[in-house]
Amino acid sequence: MPQWTPFPYIGDYTYDAARVTKNWAQLHAGDAEPLPINPDLLEAWALFHSGEFQKAVESGLALGIEGITVANKATCIYANYLEAKESAKLALFLEVALRAEKQAKDASLAAESLPNAYYWQAYALGRYSQGITVAKALAQGLGSKVKDGLEKTIALQPKHADAHIALGTFHAEVIDKVGSLIGSMTYGAKKEASFNFFQEALRINTNSAIAMIEQANGWVMLEGEKRLAEATKLYEMASAIHPLDAMERLDIDMAKAELTD
Repeated sequence: MPQWTPFPYIGDYTYDAARVTKNWAQLHAGDAEPLPINPDLLEAWALFHSGEFQKAVESGLALGIEGITVANKATCIYANYLEAKESAKLALFLEVALRAEKQAKDASLAAESLPNAYYWQAYALGRYSQGITVAKALAQGLGSKVKDGLEKTIALQPKHADAHIALGTFHAEVIDKVGSLIGSMTYGAKKEASFNFFQEALRINTNSAIAMIEQANGWVMLEGEKRLAEATKLYEMASAIHPLDAMERLDIDMAKAELTD
């Protein structure tokens, strides 16, 4: 595995298995991942929350089926925020999508872990779609796979706030790219559904910076300038949150960047 770009704030968020366990409910309010029993898996999650994304991937993959989710999450967060090379970023998202697809089909996967197998497949394909342009991805049939994966996630785990965020984004992006009529008829995308998914995500995970950011982006995509002031307020709220871990720091840095653009 080539050396990844390091998280720029290494040392600011130091987690071990005990601290991860103590703060699990807050750290995983977005993805509803169940608290692991295996101490080695907890250590892999500690690496993730500390910003040691590459080490988290390596540790997770070494654990087999039960470590795939931490490996996939670490890969996606790294690719989304820290990988500068577009081709490498897209390759990482496809890697996650393939791993997650196999994970979801593995009979040994614990039932409570299945929602995130579907979620990370959908998330990775969604980010890949953004990279190749949403319109091109829709033409390739990726939109249906993303929507289906996210809907399966929520059906299995209704409190999966991050899946609600991603579905809100899906509806907004489809309408933004192909229009309300085609979006609704072909992909089942609706403006009201987008708003509802964002609202539900923030109801489940009230202090989610990424939910605020994605809702702001969705509002602007769907309603343009008349929502700019509200979107800016959401970016301000997100940027004022105190990050719990490395991932949240990257989310909040993105909100701050939106305010300076």
